[in-house]
Order: sequence, then structure tokens, then C-alpha cells
Amino acid sequence: MIKLLFILLGVGWLLGQLIRYFLRSKLAQLARQFNEAAMEQQRAQQHASKPKDAVVVDFVPKDFEQKRNKKVEGGEYVDYEEVKE
Repeated sequence: MIKLLFILLGVGWLLGQLIRYFLRSKLAQLARQFNEAAMEQQRAQQHASKPKDAVVVDFVPKDFEQKRNKKVEGGEYVDYEEVKE
């Protein structure tokens, strides 16, 4: 009798683990589908909001990025004199 009880408890626990695993995988798949649909909708919305005559830059040279990101560590001191009227 006790053997049967342990077997039933073991089978019940195993089924619970399997059901939990399959539910998690299905929910993850469903969440992924919703995320992809939202991203597709966002892309379509961005594409629609661009004016027809917009300028699109496909290539930016590396040296432009280096010049743009260069840090300036101060500058030249310019002596000036206040003029009072």
C-alpha cells in the first residue's frame, strides 16, 4: 500500500514538473511572438513617419567619428580688457 502511494506521489510530481516545463516554454514562445510583432509594428511606424525627401546616410567615415569624439582639453587663453562706457 505504501509502495503504491510513493509511486503515485512520484508520478504526480513528475507530471507536475513536465507540465511546468511545457507551460514555461510555451509562454516564452508566446512572449517572443508578441515582442517580434511589437518590434515590427514599431519599425513600420518609424518608416511611415519619415518624410519622403528625408536624407539617409548609409556610410560615415571612421575619421569623422574620431574627430567628433575627440576630447578638447582646454583652449588658448585670450587676454581681454573690459571697456566701460
